[in-house]
Amino acid sequence: MAAGIPGPVENGDAKGGLRASLGGLTTRGRSFLAAGVAAAACAYALGQGDLLRVGLLLAVLPLICVTVLHRTRYQVSGSRRLSPSRVPVGSEARVHLRMDNVSRLPTGLLMLQDSVPYVLGPPPRFVLDRVEAGGVREVSYRVRSDLRGRYPLGPLQLRLSDPFGMCELTRSFSAYDTLVVIPRTVPLPPLRLTGEASGYGDGRQRSLALAGEDDIIPRGYRHGDDLRRVHWRSTARYGELMVRREEQPQRARCTVLLDTRRIAYQDAGPDSAFEWAVSGAASALVHMLERGFAVRLLTDEGNAVPDGSADGFAGSTQESADSAGLMMDTLAVVDHSDGGGLSRAHDVLRGTNEGLLVAFFGDLDEEQAAVAARMRQRSRGAVAFVLDGDDWAHGRPAVPHASDSGRLRLLREAGWTVVPVPPGAELARLWQQAGRERSDAHQAATGQAAGFQGGRS
Repeated sequence: MAAGIPGPVENGDAKGGLRASLGGLTTRGRSFLAAGVAAAACAYALGQGDLLRVGLLLAVLPLICVTVLHRTRYQVSGSRRLSPSRVPVGSEARVHLRMDNVSRLPTGLLMLQDSVPYVLGPPPRFVLDRVEAGGVREVSYRVRSDLRGRYPLGPLQLRLSDPFGMCELTRSFSAYDTLVVIPRTVPLPPLRLTGEASGYGDGRQRSLALAGEDDIIPRGYRHGDDLRRVHWRSTARYGELMVRREEQPQRARCTVLLDTRRIAYQDAGPDSAFEWAVSGAASALVHMLERGFAVRLLTDEGNAVPDGSADGFAGSTQESADSAGLMMDTLAVVDHSDGGGLSRAHDVLRGTNEGLLVAFFGDLDEEQAAVAARMRQRSRGAVAFVLDGDDWAHGRPAVPHASDSGRLRLLREAGWTVVPVPPGAELARLWQQAGRERSDAHQAATGQAAGFQGGRS
């Protein structure tokens, strides 16, 4: 990603004026000026001509440096490029800066400084000795953050200094760039979560494009169609070549639900339960997209991402790639909501026939556990990762409570696969646990159905 910095920029911009340039005097320049004025005053009072000449020299030198630096015309332009512009938490991005001297005169000493938020580190500074006419200088620096978010970079500042260090002027460019720090994701094993609309490999669901299996509503022949698919009865009826429609693949669907309620989490910071839930949701999104699912992100406030289509799911492969970036950008800045319930998310899920539902919940009281249990009705498979805010806040292993067991039991009875999340747990291991529990539940249900049919026979 490249961002241009407007140029050329002239050092002698009249907007600042000579008075603004006088404000650029350094500590050395101010000291020389003060010493010169004091020496000149003393020389005048004492009648010392030699001391007066020394005082005038000390006072005039910084003023000459200010005037020369003010009248110097540098025409420079610059650009900034991020590589990459979207990085996970804890990863580094490199920022490339390029300065071009577009004038016919060489520059003097240039000091380059870029403005960055404090969470990315101290402001980087570079000293450029001399840039010849038409010359180019390139420098780079690295940034990293342990906190997700969107961080502006810029403006780029150019500091001009005289050889004696008496005066220093700053010129700022106007262009900004944005570094997006997304949640950290972990690779997940390709398990088959029984009950989803379609899944991995052979489990992909397919639907006929026509009303029946005999393709009784054919379409017109198109160049390149296989002649073996010509439907002769329809060809005779319509008087033109007709072919049978083929089976059309239907992308499986998955909704990742993230509980962002403030009351559901008790701690904060990079190692908090909420950050674990955000990272888990991001990992699930990436995993499902890699498996060919049409995925959307849903929060407790009922906001679905992406929202470009009627049902909120991405369609084509390119749309999925764009939607993946949109969802990760959303997770980069997602924060606690002030809502107290999951009813809005339930209303969104109730409106469509979902495939697989993967939810990351914080603390659930009895009322919200009942709402979450009803979400399962429209899904073919549902997995819930439940985080106990009190255990995460105190950093202790998950301790089952009677009330918590009742709420989790309510979810299981509704058909959820419930996985409690202890502090610091690995998502990949919990994902495998969810797959095993789904498989065991499916085998148990199959065995009961077989026994019931055997008893009837």
